[in-house]
Amino acid sequence: MTTSTIPSFATEGLTKRFPRVTALDDLTVAAGTGVTGLVGANGAGKSTLIKILLGLLPATAGRASVLGMEPAAQGQEIRRAVGYMPEHDCLPPDVSATEFVVHMARMSGLPRTAARERAADTLRHVGLDEERYRPIGGYSTGMRQRVKLAQALVHDPRLVFLDEPTNGLDPQGRDEMLALIRRIGTEFGISVLVTSHLLGELERVCDHVIVIDGGRLLRSSAIREFTRASESIAVEVEEGWRPLADRLAGIGEEVAVEGRVLTVRVPAGADPGRTYDAVRDAVCDLNLSLVRLEQRRGRIEDVFKEPVA
Repeated sequence: MTTSTIPSFATEGLTKRFPRVTALDDLTVAAGTGVTGLVGANGAGKSTLIKILLGLLPATAGRASVLGMEPAAQGQEIRRAVGYMPEHDCLPPDVSATEFVVHMARMSGLPRTAARERAADTLRHVGLDEERYRPIGGYSTGMRQRVKLAQALVHDPRLVFLDEPTNGLDPQGRDEMLALIRRIGTEFGISVLVTSHLLGELERVCDHVIVIDGGRLLRSSAIREFTRASESIAVEVEEGWRPLADRLAGIGEEVAVEGRVLTVRVPAGADPGRTYDAVRDAVCDLNLSLVRLEQRRGRIEDVFKEPVA
């Protein structure tokens, strides 16, 4: 197997049991390069999986590999090649971002001069160029998250694990963090595993998404497969959605109401153009202002609504 075909990480029958709970239950999954999202509710097993992959926590059963290495036997080698941004707050308040990131670079094996150069470059990349000499204790939540991201990147890893990187951030802070994550995967060529319980975030930045629930795999797919076009049409009007729904139902269309948006189902094998025409004619007949008319696309959260086989 060549380096290019080695998955970023893979598991086979991976299980982790604690005295009162099973955190991972026979999990078999693999991820390639690019940005991979790991989504699940709090307690789904996301952080446990990362700790096992880093060699920080032993598995109860099953196997795992990271960049072709086994965590149980090669934990130190994995941690040299992988960056880790933990979910919890773990930063010392009485040192500056520069001091902390330089220290983490030295811990990863970089010489002093190279560590200082890499720390400066990485802090600039995450947007802390002007604030890097201030004590971390005076930083906002967003700035502290950026420091954690910088220390995960400073040793130029092949892969980074980002555990809930948008936790505690306001909408602007989340947008900025997601943009940074996307740049890591696209511009810097570093593979990323990012966890989140916010489904919409992963749709925005990931190439591939793994969904787990209760430690079990629900689905692992390319993002385009989650958001593929479905056989229905979304319709939104400024006012009058109720008369529009009644009119469409009256002519035999199958209509569902979700707030102000109507979803009109296209019958299997039918020409979608006929449904579009029916919606257009009904909107015109009722003299309504059309806001949106588009083919509906699936979303990641739909996976949790699918019946279990």
